[in-house]
Amino acid sequence: MLTGTGARFAAAAEGAVLEQAHRLRNEIVSGITDQAPGGRSLAEPSELTLARRRLLGFRGTKSLLVRADLRNSVSVIKRGDTVFVGIARSAKSRDDEDLVDIASVQEFGSNPIVIPITPAMRRFLGALFREAGRTPEPGAGSGAGVVVVQVPARPFLRPAMAAFSRDLDARLAASVLRRFLNGGPRGV
Repeated sequence: MLTGTGARFAAAAEGAVLEQAHRLRNEIVSGITDQAPGGRSLAEPSELTLARRRLLGFRGTKSLLVRADLRNSVSVIKRGDTVFVGIARSAKSRDDEDLVDIASVQEFGSNPIVIPITPAMRRFLGALFREAGRTPEPGAGSGAGVVVVQVPARPFLRPAMAAFSRDLDARLAASVLRRFLNGGPRGV
């Protein structure tokens, strides 16, 4: 067990790491809010995505921000000597969707997803195309058919972490020193 100076230094180092972890969390959150994580602009939602949002009663036009479930789930978690910054495995949306899976799809994009068209979906697709001001694809009104969608990558964690890591060693060292010196006896 550390005592005296060693304990003060350990406490200063732990506080500095937590401070930087919260700064990284803020960088990720502000990157989503500002639509430019790490200074890299996010791809805008497609016109069909925006039309879908309007049909479902959402007004937002930003990428990754429909109800802010994903942005608000970015967390700092400390367990023992480890500090995690990101989306916790247990994070769920208001609709009970797994936010880690959603974050992964947004970060890396998806493979093509083939969705069989049901009669209800056919009606929704017609409304969606009308809302977007587009004419439905030829043959969209007949036959069983499928829809193939692919979510493009919209990295929000990696660019924020890369930008944040610049000069991290210097910021961390300065924070440890400041905390260590301010935690010492008065007059030092």
